[in-house]
Amino acid sequence: MTLNTFSFVSLIFTVLVILVIFILKILISKRTGVNCASALVGLVIYVLGVALSIVFKKLDLLLIFTPISLVMVLFQHFITLSAYGSSKEEDDNFSFANDENSTETEISADLSEATNEELLETDDSLLDVSRDFLIHAAKAFSEDSGLDKLLEYINASIIEETKADGGAILLLDDFDDIIAVKSFKGEFPPPYCIPADIPHKIVRVETNFRFAQFGLSDNIFGIVAKSGKAELITDPLNDSRMYQNEPEEFLRLGTYIFVPLKLKDTVIGVVSLARKFGSEPFTEAEFKAAKVLTSFASSAVNSVYAFHEIVEHSELTREAELACKLQKNLHPKLLPAIPSVTIGNYFNTAEGVCGDYYDVIPSRKDRISFVLADVAGKGMNSLMIMIMLRAILRLVVNTTQSAATILSWANRGISNESTIDHFASLALINYDSTTGKIQFATAGTTPVYIYSAETKEIKKVSSPSEPIGVEKTTQYVDNEADVKSGDIIVMYTDGLVETVNESGVPYTAGKLTQLIAQNSNLSGKEIANLVKSDIKKFSGSAHQHDDQTLLVIKIQ
Repeated sequence: MTLNTFSFVSLIFTVLVILVIFILKILISKRTGVNCASALVGLVIYVLGVALSIVFKKLDLLLIFTPISLVMVLFQHFITLSAYGSSKEEDDNFSFANDENSTETEISADLSEATNEELLETDDSLLDVSRDFLIHAAKAFSEDSGLDKLLEYINASIIEETKADGGAILLLDDFDDIIAVKSFKGEFPPPYCIPADIPHKIVRVETNFRFAQFGLSDNIFGIVAKSGKAELITDPLNDSRMYQNEPEEFLRLGTYIFVPLKLKDTVIGVVSLARKFGSEPFTEAEFKAAKVLTSFASSAVNSVYAFHEIVEHSELTREAELACKLQKNLHPKLLPAIPSVTIGNYFNTAEGVCGDYYDVIPSRKDRISFVLADVAGKGMNSLMIMIMLRAILRLVVNTTQSAATILSWANRGISNESTIDHFASLALINYDSTTGKIQFATAGTTPVYIYSAETKEIKKVSSPSEPIGVEKTTQYVDNEADVKSGDIIVMYTDGLVETVNESGVPYTAGKLTQLIAQNSNLSGKEIANLVKSDIKKFSGSAHQHDDQTLLVIKIQ
């Protein structure tokens, strides 16, 4: 999404609203005594998002910064309510105790005040760390290894805040159903079975863990990732999910915290913390702190993911736009005037696809070649195949080789490119105006139809075969047919007959051939224009997912 003039008005209005909210938070904080740093961070983050949106003219960037700023404001609101609730509860307790014993009331009030101050100090500390997470996330936007550096910083910060001896962050790979270590620091007694070929030496065990991958079962990392539930494990020897490696001291299990990293309700990884055997076990307060910090870490990682996704989409969009522009330059700007035939064509490219190609090559008096191709895939890869096919065909059709031989040569040329995994359906027709014969060959599913003016029937004369680029040894078959005055030759790509209307119903080959047969008295150009109008009327505003191409050749 791009920004326009009206978008700037909305952005300015939104900034003013958030500024008013921040001022109100300051006034409330004076009454409650709660630090409003979180609301300030939320404001700064949102203003940063607005600035980047204006600079890059991309409204999508606000999708990253708006949730983060809202989280900060909501967190501040939660702290404010908690402080207000604590204060009110304090007053109630004071009144009740005053009826019993004023001395006890004073002691209770002092203890409550001290506890409240301690909680506020802890909250402020966590807020400072979470703010730093977001600052480092912003830095990660412009660096290729930014996510790795962010994970290293998050891991070190959570280890420090929870006073852990070591920690690791593992991320999920949904495609391979594994969870892999992406950051490791400190001493982390392995709670999984060390591979048998790894010597029980500290350096070797740590190196193995640093690059380890785990499945989603039979190990604590995968189990937590799959369940999405945080775990505090203080008795690992009696926990079946933990594995005790023996007998070295550094391998003995201590206490552990495992917290899933989540994007909304989707787990993307696990934060793992450890204390060595013999150390004080993790407390519930430290477990809670780990969960709060991991929640903020998830927001930071999410912002990097979202930014990279927007950048990748933007790059793919630019690539697709360039490919489509170059694709159109490969097509004939004007169809050549050929005395014995009239030619019509219809070409409509779907957004970001750009896989269809057609050509008319009048190589000599006894050979006019008509080409129609549908390259699988989209973007620059399909464009490369298209350029190669065009170059090969334009060179080889000038020889005396048959249509099938020309396709076989083109197929070997494409198949030998080991770096290209795309393929193409293609139909090649050679028309000899001196004899009134056509010779044609097809690769893939691109069809050839012939309408007979004598019988008033239209028939498919081609059959499916191996596409170009699949197997270099494929041999194609020549077909021949006599054509007379009034006969019509038709080729189209599957995107044309798969055009859907607003109800999702396809146009179909039957509807196309019937329209052509009913209007056989028209010229090739007029028939193509009629098909174009009929398809546009049929599809209405329905979005199309593939290029639509038609080539009509009518014999005079």
